Formats: sequence, C-alpha cells, structure tokens
Amino acid sequence: MDTVDWLLQGDPAIRWQVLRDLLDADPNEVTAERALVAREGWGARLLAARGADGQWAGGAHFPKAEPALPGQPWTSTAHVLTELRLLGVDPTDAAARAAIADVRRVTRWEYDDEPFFEGEVEPCINAALVTNAVYYGEDTTSVVERLLGERMEDGGWNCEQERGSVRSSFDTTIAVLEALAAFERVSDDPRVPEARASGEAYLLERGLLRRRSTGELVSERYLDLAFPPRWHYDALRALEHFRAVGAAPDARTAEAVELVRAKRREDGTWPLDARHGGDALLDYGEVGEPNRWITLGALRVLRWADG
Repeated sequence: MDTVDWLLQGDPAIRWQVLRDLLDADPNEVTAERALVAREGWGARLLAARGADGQWAGGAHFPKAEPALPGQPWTSTAHVLTELRLLGVDPTDAAARAAIADVRRVTRWEYDDEPFFEGEVEPCINAALVTNAVYYGEDTTSVVERLLGERMEDGGWNCEQERGSVRSSFDTTIAVLEALAAFERVSDDPRVPEARASGEAYLLERGLLRRRSTGELVSERYLDLAFPPRWHYDALRALEHFRAVGAAPDARTAEAVELVRAKRREDGTWPLDARHGGDALLDYGEVGEPNRWITLGALRVLRWADG
C-alpha cells in the first residue's frame, strides 16, 4: 500500500495534515477534514476527558490524583492543550473555545498559584504555554517578555538556569524557538525574530545533534523519534521547526535529515522510537511499530529537505 494512502486511513488529525502538507489539497477539503478533529477520534477523546471543574486531571502541570505510572504524568491541562494543538484541533471550534474559557477562569499553576495564561517560572513550561496560547488566541505577551530576558550568552535557553546552569540545553531551546515562532505571527516586536535567530544558530552551529566543542553526539536520546515529543528534543522535532519557519536546509541540517531518512522501513513507514513515559490519556502507538505521526513528520521534513 502507498504510504500516503496508509496515512489517510488514520485519525482525522492525521488526515487533515496529510491533505495540507503532503497533497496540497484544496483548502476547503482541508478545513472540512480538520473540523472532524474535535468530533471524532483522538481529538474528541481528549476534549471529552475534561473534568467537571473545566480542566484536565484537576491541575495545570500536574494531575490532582496520584499517577499510576512512574515518571512525569501527561494527563493535566497544560499537556492536553499541547496534544490538541499537535492534533490540529480547530481553535475556533465551540468545544475548544469552551475549554479555553474554563482554563482561563479556573486553572492556576501549582507554582505560586498564578493564573494559567500568566505563566510559570521555568522557560520550558512557559515556552509550551506561549505556543499554545497563540494557537488558542490568548495573550501571553508578558510571558514572552520573560523568555526574552532569559536567553543565555550562547544564544539558547535552559530550564536549569535558575539552578546555576551557564549553558543552554537543546530541550529547552527547541521549546522556546517554537514559542517565538508562534508569537511572531501575532507580534511585530523586532526582538522576537532576533532572539529566534540566535536560538536557531545555537542548534545549527551544533548540527542539531552535536557538541560544538568536541563534535560528540550530545545525547543518544536525540536520535529517538517520539510522539508526542513532550518537553524532549529529538532530530525530527528540530527539523519540523526549521521546516515550519521556512528555513533553507543546508549542511548544518544534513546529518539530522539523513538520520530521519535512514529510519524509513521497507514498507515506506517510520516506527515510533520512544514514548516518554508516565500516565497519558491516549496511546499513539507501540514503540518499534509503524507510526503515522512519525511517518507524517518524516515525509514532510524530507519533502522540505529535498525541495
């Protein structure tokens, strides 16, 4: 079976992005398919999981109840809003608007009890908040201001900065880059594209994968392609960012592109390499098995890289 045909047999969240990003389908067809995300499949299940208090799992970053599995739980409000954005739920859909209104009214961060859309203290958390807030039409200008002030001397960001780190991290930097790219769409502040450029340079100078000082691979984990990526960096997530902002692929992205290309299976699909553990509301596939999300991401990255 053709790989694109296989993708089109998946969830509406997959189908509408295939139509837009791989098939250049008529915008009306894309819009109609996207509208199904809130009503069928994964998106509908996430929206239906919202509690009577208007939020997910009773909390912002952490669920109110004790998690069943070890590791960071992903069932609370911030993480579900990220998943819905990745699925591409229409932010104007009535169910999405009702959820955002409730989050704005009810949800407060576990740190210092701050209102949800006013942000937290860690740049990785605030970065995801900004990316989501722009998507759902909420203002987080003050949070972006904080992120701009937290840029480190090497051009990136690190959640461990407040605990003494003097070097940026790939994990935090990619999250902030996604946030700044989103915010640029609704802001004309010239500091935002400048900061994004410095963070992108931080990653590109390291070939998206390696230490600048030694050329060694920063982490084996960066080679494992995961969905959802959560707060974790990987090669495909980085390439998806550069594709989305319209950057030109070059020698600095080549190793990551070839890594993705090499992971293609004989049947034309890509497997899920990793699942970042902890409680989650949805299961997007087994590790080692063909995965529609990784396949979609890989195909659109290769389409970008190969011109």
